[in-house]
Amino acid sequence: MNEELKAQMDGLLEKYTELLFGETNSDLKEQVRAWILYSHIAKSMPPLVQHWNSTYPDAKVEMKKMIAGIKERNEQFRSKK
Repeated sequence: MNEELKAQMDGLLEKYTELLFGETNSDLKEQVRAWILYSHIAKSMPPLVQHWNSTYPDAKVEMKKMIAGIKERNEQFRSKK
Protein backbone atom coordinates (compact mmCIF):
# COMPACT_ATOMS: atom_id res chain seq x y z
CA MET A 1 0.00 0.00 0.00
CA ASN A 2 1.45 3.35 -0.93
CA GLU A 3 1.85 6.16 1.59
CA GLU A 4 -0.86 8.32 0.05
CA LEU A 5 -3.45 5.56 0.35
CA LYS A 6 -2.29 4.81 3.92
CA ALA A 7 -2.80 8.46 4.86
CA GLN A 8 -6.21 8.55 3.20
CA MET A 9 -7.33 5.34 4.95
CA ASP A 10 -6.08 6.73 8.26
CA GLY A 11 -8.13 9.86 7.63
CA LEU A 12 -11.20 7.72 6.94
CA LEU A 13 -10.68 5.80 10.18
CA GLU A 14 -10.13 9.02 12.10
CA LYS A 15 -13.35 10.56 10.75
CA TYR A 16 -15.34 7.38 11.44
CA THR A 17 -14.01 7.32 15.01
CA GLU A 18 -14.91 10.98 15.44
CA LEU A 19 -18.43 10.36 14.15
CA LEU A 20 -18.85 7.45 16.57
CA PHE A 21 -17.57 9.22 19.68
CA GLY A 22 -17.38 12.94 19.00
CA GLU A 23 -13.62 12.80 19.46
CA THR A 24 -10.64 10.79 18.33
CA ASN A 25 -7.24 9.72 19.55
CA SER A 26 -4.84 6.93 18.68
CA ASP A 27 -6.24 4.52 21.30
CA LEU A 28 -9.83 5.00 20.14
CA LYS A 29 -8.77 4.58 16.52
CA GLU A 30 -7.02 1.29 17.32
CA GLN A 31 -10.09 0.00 19.14
CA VAL A 32 -12.31 0.93 16.21
CA ARG A 33 -9.83 -0.63 13.75
CA ALA A 34 -9.85 -3.92 15.72
CA TRP A 35 -13.65 -3.89 15.97
CA ILE A 36 -14.04 -3.28 12.22
CA LEU A 37 -11.59 -6.04 11.34
CA TYR A 38 -13.11 -8.55 13.77
CA SER A 39 -16.67 -7.74 12.66
CA HIS A 40 -15.83 -8.02 8.99
CA ILE A 41 -14.06 -11.35 9.40
CA ALA A 42 -16.90 -12.65 11.60
CA LYS A 43 -19.39 -11.86 8.84
CA SER A 44 -17.32 -13.02 5.88
CA MET A 45 -15.59 -16.08 7.43
CA PRO A 46 -17.40 -17.17 10.58
CA PRO A 47 -15.46 -20.45 10.93
CA LEU A 48 -12.19 -18.51 11.08
CA VAL A 49 -13.48 -16.35 13.94
CA GLN A 50 -14.87 -19.41 15.71
CA HIS A 51 -11.44 -21.03 15.44
CA TRP A 52 -9.73 -17.87 16.71
CA ASN A 53 -12.20 -17.59 19.59
CA SER A 54 -11.56 -21.18 20.65
CA THR A 55 -7.80 -20.83 20.25
CA TYR A 56 -7.63 -17.55 22.19
CA PRO A 57 -10.52 -17.50 24.67
CA ASP A 58 -8.96 -14.65 26.68
CA ALA A 59 -8.73 -12.53 23.54
CA LYS A 60 -12.37 -13.31 22.77
CA VAL A 61 -13.36 -12.00 26.21
CA GLU A 62 -11.28 -8.85 25.71
CA MET A 63 -12.77 -8.31 22.26
CA LYS A 64 -16.30 -8.62 23.66
CA LYS A 65 -15.46 -6.08 26.39
CA MET A 66 -13.96 -3.70 23.85
CA ILE A 67 -16.98 -3.98 21.53
CA ALA A 68 -19.34 -3.37 24.46
CA GLY A 69 -17.27 -0.32 25.43
CA ILE A 70 -17.45 1.05 21.89
CA LYS A 71 -21.22 0.55 21.82
CA GLU A 72 -21.66 2.20 25.23
CA ARG A 73 -19.44 5.16 24.36
CA ASN A 74 -21.31 5.66 21.07
CA GLU A 75 -24.68 5.55 22.83
CA GLN A 76 -23.47 8.13 25.38
CA PHE A 77 -22.27 10.38 22.56
CA ARG A 78 -25.56 10.08 20.66
CA SER A 79 -27.61 10.80 23.78
CA LYS A 80 -25.73 14.10 24.27
CA LYS A 81 -26.78 15.36 20.84
